[in-house]
Amino acid sequence: MLRSFVAVAEELHFTRAAQRLHITQPALSKQIEQLERHLRLPLLRRSSRAVTLTAAGAALLPGARRLLADWEELLGMAQEVATTEARTLRVGFIANGASELTPRILTAFAGIRPDWRVTMTQALWTDPTAGLAAGDVDVALLRPPLPQSGPRISTRVLLTEERWVALPADHPLACQQVVRFEQLLDEPFIALPAEAGVWRDFWLALDHRDGHPVVIGAEVKTTDEWMEAIANNFGVCFTGASTARFYPRPGVVCRPVEKITPTEVAVAWREADRRRVVADFVTACAETAAAAAAESVDEDIRWQRRDP
Repeated sequence: MLRSFVAVAEELHFTRAAQRLHITQPALSKQIEQLERHLRLPLLRRSSRAVTLTAAGAALLPGARRLLADWEELLGMAQEVATTEARTLRVGFIANGASELTPRILTAFAGIRPDWRVTMTQALWTDPTAGLAAGDVDVALLRPPLPQSGPRISTRVLLTEERWVALPADHPLACQQVVRFEQLLDEPFIALPAEAGVWRDFWLALDHRDGHPVVIGAEVKTTDEWMEAIANNFGVCFTGASTARFYPRPGVVCRPVEKITPTEVAVAWREADRRRVVADFVTACAETAAAAAAESVDEDIRWQRRDP
């Protein structure tokens, strides 16, 4: 509840605060009301135009920030001790993680840390940090952009790939080998929930629309929901080229899209987490990605030499 109060107090906007916390606006409002009842103090003034702090809310805010910072530090220390004692590295991921690189990364990490084990946790699409922000995992394989709020998160890009579009198999554009972005402007889109924030905006390609409104056909939180929504003709959706390979499904086809920026796959970790084991996992990711890139160049050269 205290974290919810700080988010609203800093944003002075319930929708933005809910997106920042990756929860729904009604859930956020309920938490604020519970805190006010518990303290027996009005903390916020709400109107149809604005949200402002009461005198009590303004007095509470600095101390609330300090309490949350102290709690996050203590929780982080406890989690680090627990994972170190268990010699278990918790890895979060979204969708297909680092695609074909994921098993190679785990093998490389095992070579560096043979006495450690890895647990993999797939995050819902409501959390672009794949559990990092909440402290549920130690490192994550994810796709930027990430929200600016919460703990500072460092990233290292492992690969860049094209954004494709997933379509119902009977969609008129499914017969094309390549789809132009302009052809998708008026299509209904399968969207992430609003609390995904900037990540939702990226996968709707809002920065490419020049103000052209997006039509939302459905909202989904998981890969299974996403595929089911497309197959059932609720809309189309952008995805990474590797995700298109990883999730073949009857009734869904994927096509590359022209004139749209690519997507990146990155390894991410909390900036304050300076444990050597985290750095070792990042090293395993970076070295695996570099080796794969070199192999791809060599393969291209071999194919070029075969051409007459």
